[in-house]
Amino acid sequence: MNQLKQIHAYTLRNGIDHTSTLILEVLEIPNIRYARNLFDLIPKPTVFLYNRLIKAYSCHGQHHQCLSLYSQMCLEGCTPNEHSFTLLFSVCSSLLSRRLGQMMHSRFAKSGPIWDLFALTALMDMYAKLGMLACARKQFDEMRVRGTATWNSMMSGYARSGDMEGALELFGLMPHRNVISWTTMISGYSRNGQYAKALAMFIQMEQERDVRPNAITVASVLPACANLGALEVGERIEEYARKVGFFKDLYVSNAILEMYARCGKIDTARRVFDEIGRRRNLCSWNSMIMGLAVHGRCEEALDVYEQMLTVGIAPDDVTFVGLILACTHSGKVIKGRKLFKSMEQKFGITPKLEHYGCMVDLLGRDGELQEAYDLIQGMPMKPDNVIWGALLGACSFHGNIELAEKAAESLCKLEPWNPANYVILSNIYASAGQWNRVAELRKMMKGGKITKAAGYSFIEEGGQVHKFIVEDKSHPRSDEIYALLDKLYGKMRLYKDVVNCPTEIQEMQF
Repeated sequence: MNQLKQIHAYTLRNGIDHTSTLILEVLEIPNIRYARNLFDLIPKPTVFLYNRLIKAYSCHGQHHQCLSLYSQMCLEGCTPNEHSFTLLFSVCSSLLSRRLGQMMHSRFAKSGPIWDLFALTALMDMYAKLGMLACARKQFDEMRVRGTATWNSMMSGYARSGDMEGALELFGLMPHRNVISWTTMISGYSRNGQYAKALAMFIQMEQERDVRPNAITVASVLPACANLGALEVGERIEEYARKVGFFKDLYVSNAILEMYARCGKIDTARRVFDEIGRRRNLCSWNSMIMGLAVHGRCEEALDVYEQMLTVGIAPDDVTFVGLILACTHSGKVIKGRKLFKSMEQKFGITPKLEHYGCMVDLLGRDGELQEAYDLIQGMPMKPDNVIWGALLGACSFHGNIELAEKAAESLCKLEPWNPANYVILSNIYASAGQWNRVAELRKMMKGGKITKAAGYSFIEEGGQVHKFIVEDKSHPRSDEIYALLDKLYGKMRLYKDVVNCPTEIQEMQF
């Protein structure tokens, strides 16, 4: 920078005008403030210089400066070109301003018939990011030529809004797909909780010859492995990530840590956590604390928390969910209360529904049902089904009919369709010998046509995850599966008969 200032001084002393070149050099450093000072010295800046400065401001999140420059450009009679609008559409997306976006679109349309692919794709992408999917799709349909980035942006808009069917339809129509196309679908399914489809899409992607997963792909599919318990696939993805150097990406290493913690490999998760080392961010610490908490290793979770504070990382609301959960699984009521109070008193974090739910669960498991109920009554927000469900579960364990009825009454208002609440209350009545109430509840369920939904499970085999329920025949190879099960069942029956028969008959059988 000092050298550039010396060059600037030399040009001024010798009457040489290299201001435009200096601006571009200074922006490469970057020193935007100095570049802007140089820019303001130019009587008539070119549209190219305006665009470069707008881009620099945009890259550094100074979006209002971009709009200020655009206004200055228009006032000074410098006509924006397609590159200007490409940048400005992106600015409108970042500011999440629909009004500004529509105004910029109007200015773009009045500038004349522009068929620049990048500008039109940026316009469509702006509408998609602003949640105006109908406008985005209109622009998409009107485009004479579409690049792969155009298709990807439209798919991303559908995925962002939760319309994965719309995204999949476009994905199927694409003339050419790249790694971003596949990643858009995988991350979309994962973000929308459709983990089995995310994993299936990734496995399908692996079969493509010309496409290889990038770091974002890996970071997007690993949460699906974590939620499905697909450890085998997760391990294979980790091996690939390490081989190509993606483990250095903190998003990837955090996703690997989370995957092992969620899949029950808590010691492996701890090794990954230690390997991340000084690169750890708050997400790394929270994942480790939560993993230890879920596995009942309370002391270790609390130790990790103390280490986190020691290195100067401040906790957030997610941290305290993990900490209180750790206390719940180990029965540390006093410690849980202390942590809950420290949220606001020490860190200025207002407890959310999740924290109240954890506290109700903690108190309820310990038999402090009245305190749990009083906590619910004193909440600053309306209790949800999770909180009342935690209290109802605790009442079931401790046989408290009075509070169970209050919890069930609230649950029936929040989710009248959920049979589990009726079943738990019925079991509480049954345990207390109040069979007349059991009958009344069953009758109510029958009259309301409330039936218990069939549970389902996932099984991982051959690198794929399969969903099944009792007597399920939806799998394309269900006939073969049931034939094999019948064969296994027959062998088990034969083995049982042989084991139970007299020794001399066993010898004859074998």
